[in-house]
Amino acid sequence: MQNPIQAAIVLKLQQALSPDHLDVINESANHNVPVGSESHFKVIAVSQYFEGKRAVARHQAVYQILAQELKGSKSGVGVHALALHLYTPGEWAEQQAAPISPPCLGA
Repeated sequence: MQNPIQAAIVLKLQQALSPDHLDVINESANHNVPVGSESHFKVIAVSQYFEGKRAVARHQAVYQILAQELKGSKSGVGVHALALHLYTPGEWAEQQAAPISPPCLGA
C-alpha cells in the first residue's frame, strides 16, 4: 500500500514521463526518522523523455516535476532526499537494475 506522498510522486512521474518502467521506493525506514515517514525515496525511472539529456538535466526535470513534494521538506514535512536513477530504454536494456542504496549512517 502506498502512502500519500509516494502515491503523488508515482502519479506525477507517470503523467510527466510516460515511463516504460517506474519504481518509487520509500526508504525512510532505513533512516533516523519516525515510523511511517515519507521522507527518503529511491526513484528508478526509464523513459524516452531522457533521450539526449545528460544526468544533470534528467535530475533537474524530476526536481521540477516534484517541486511541491520537495518544497514540503523545508517545513519538515515531505521529501527530504531523493535517490534518482534515471535511464533511457536503451540504457535500461543494458543494465536492468539500479544500484543498491547504501545503509544510512544515521539510522
